[in-house]
Amino acid sequence: MQPQLWKGSDDQRLWPQVATLAPGIPASIAREMVEARACFDANLYTAAAVMVRRTLEGLCIEQGTQTKALFQALQELRDNGKIEGRLFDWAQALRVLGNQGAHFSEEAVSREDAADALSLAEALLNYIYVFTAKYEEFQNRRQASAN
Repeated sequence: MQPQLWKGSDDQRLWPQVATLAPGIPASIAREMVEARACFDANLYTAAAVMVRRTLEGLCIEQGTQTKALFQALQELRDNGKIEGRLFDWAQALRVLGNQGAHFSEEAVSREDAADALSLAEALLNYIYVFTAKYEEFQNRRQASAN
């Protein structure tokens, strides 16, 4: 029998905080985001930005882009209708921030930029892997009920 570490009806986990990603996100990509979050939680904001960039690279590879350069791979996602307008702009901004982290610069990645990078990357992953799948399920159900 496992010992009970916390007692009472108001049990809550205070540390370490665990951010959960949607189950539809592939494990290899989720792993990159978990590491990005761990870097952020350790106040390693430049490393967090680099890990977000790796997440974008994984997303592009998993989505079947044909080009290796991240800038072009994101354009390919846009051109293929997998992301549009603002999501493309977000992804490009995350790529630039990741480049700032990956290449030596006098300018450090700020906590705020790293936090935004995590939030925007998670939104992008949810759009691609969660909301798109839900929308397709909705459309299929509506078509089936119309027939």
